Amino acid sequence: MARRLREAGHRVTVWRRGTDVPVAEAVAGADLVITMLRDPAAVREVLAAALPGLRAGATVVEMSTVGPEAVRELRASLPGSVGLVDAPVLGSVGPAADGTLTVLAGGLSGPGVDGAGCRAVLEVFGTVREAGPLGAGAALKLAVMSALVPAQVLLAETFAYGEAHGVPRGALADVLAATPLGGLAERLRTPAGQTRYALGLAAKDLSLAAWEGASLATAARRRLQEAEAAGLGDHDLTAIAAHLSAAPPVPRRRAVPLNPPAVPATNGMYSHAVRAGDTLYVSGQVALGEGGAVVGEGDMTAQAEHVFRSLSHILADQGAGFGDITFIRTYLTDMDRRAEYGAVRRKYITGTPPASTTVEVPRLFVPGLLLEVDLVVALP
Repeated sequence: MARRLREAGHRVTVWRRGTDVPVAEAVAGADLVITMLRDPAAVREVLAAALPGLRAGATVVEMSTVGPEAVRELRASLPGSVGLVDAPVLGSVGPAADGTLTVLAGGLSGPGVDGAGCRAVLEVFGTVREAGPLGAGAALKLAVMSALVPAQVLLAETFAYGEAHGVPRGALADVLAATPLGGLAERLRTPAGQTRYALGLAAKDLSLAAWEGASLATAARRRLQEAEAAGLGDHDLTAIAAHLSAAPPVPRRRAVPLNPPAVPATNGMYSHAVRAGDTLYVSGQVALGEGGAVVGEGDMTAQAEHVFRSLSHILADQGAGFGDITFIRTYLTDMDRRAEYGAVRRKYITGTPPASTTVEVPRLFVPGLLLEVDLVVALP
């Protein structure tokens, strides 16, 4: 993509994570700053470091697959003098080289954005489809992947079933060629030698796209996470077919650790949640942001809101909601403030109340934290 911009006559500076040059130096003076990174955490990290170098009047074009919520967070973190466009793409290595990507653009008519100029740059990459206001491009990308990726996992399971019953993959692909699934079946007939769309990125995309009721996407994401744990994260998504054909059946009660990218990362010593069969155990959630800083220090309402937003992301990652909670346990450092906590809790838990325990503790593991909440959830 950078090469295509240069060949189109644009002056281009390329920066990669892990280089010695500060990103603020790389973006200094740029009219357009394009980000193409792995996940929301990477985008937040890079743009926070780039802020000192962004000039007034510049536009950030966020082309990673991060979802609409992350785009809204980026808008809130950028100065008002800097425009923002979300423009994730459909297509992989070949279309990127050929300039035949599909660019899903949101916010081209937003404040501080030269829509015509920005569109002209994006057209270097391929066909631009204006999705709507800021965040619409990110939402459209995840909606498309919520269909395409589970369909490929479904076909991989279909091939595995056929091979287990003596039906060669090629024979099944030949029959499927005459159906609406023919194109995807052909892609899975022979796994790609080159990684066009990494299996690990597909798992990440489905994690971002999780919403209450997304049962197929949730099941497909679990399949991909199992393959990623088997060392296939950097392989092309089509490797899922060979993995499912070769893998023994997964025990229903196997415990699967879960760390959704929409929730600030753990310290590596625990997982945000563990799924065992149809039960989800959610670790204690606290008001810590990226980098481990306390959110809303001294403010029970702000901390409770942060905790319940994190819980909502974890539940949605598994296709669940607050109505699926069977047990909730709360630790408060000051029981006299339970009314403030309760007011927030009632906003999120609105149906039949779950089993519950609330206790007062002298302190939590980081100074300034006022509460911690853990859950047991019966998954749909």
